[in-house]
Amino acid sequence: MSNPTAPQALPWLLISDIDETLTGDPEALIDLANAIEHASDRLIFAVNSSRPAVSVAPTLANEFPANLVPAAQITALGTEISIDGNKLATWRSQFSNWPHRKVFELLTGLGHVPHDPVYQTAQKVSFAIRGERSQIAARRALSDAGIECRIIVSGDDDFDVIPTGAGKAAATRFLAAHFGTDLSHLVVAGDSGNDLDMFQAARHRIAVGNARKELIDALEPGSFYHARNAHAAGVREGLVHFGALPGPD
Repeated sequence: MSNPTAPQALPWLLISDIDETLTGDPEALIDLANAIEHASDRLIFAVNSSRPAVSVAPTLANEFPANLVPAAQITALGTEISIDGNKLATWRSQFSNWPHRKVFELLTGLGHVPHDPVYQTAQKVSFAIRGERSQIAARRALSDAGIECRIIVSGDDDFDVIPTGAGKAAATRFLAAHFGTDLSHLVVAGDSGNDLDMFQAARHRIAVGNARKELIDALEPGSFYHARNAHAAGVREGLVHFGALPGPD
């Protein structure tokens, strides 16, 4: 006979990057979706993308299996959060006075090229700035202008500027608290340098097999699980490793 007063087990929470972490192998993504669906009573699935929600939506609609629906979305490098499809205005409003136009004009004035408009929001300014010297100069210019911000650099030239207090880690911690998950049951997965912030918020970290060198080199050896498999297969492998999903029979 079950004990109705026994404490319920904490739910696992997976927060995963999208591009080249979940996507990249459609068959593996279907397998992961089925595994998450079968574990839906104990595993909550959320995504965490550097892209704004308006850019993420077509990916979820066109590339994700129908049974893989995130309970929450962190987008635009942690400046946007949606839960059950509803945007949290209170989260975004804390960054409402951030001078994104000033940031955009300053970087444009330095001769740098912005990314397409779909990647820009009022809380995230995204440019292509190649080379360490140019990136250092851009950082200095933002500091000299008195702009309070965080700068996220990844790949060869992705240079994203967001408000202080925003970020993938802050949004990850918010979701963990919202879903009642502690560090012992929080798993994050990613493949690139802009996922490093998210990795700092979790104890269980999955770097998929195709993860970029920029992420692997930035992590302390032994502090994460480096999957043998790439893309969604690597995410599933990591979930099994940490005990969030059962292993193969």
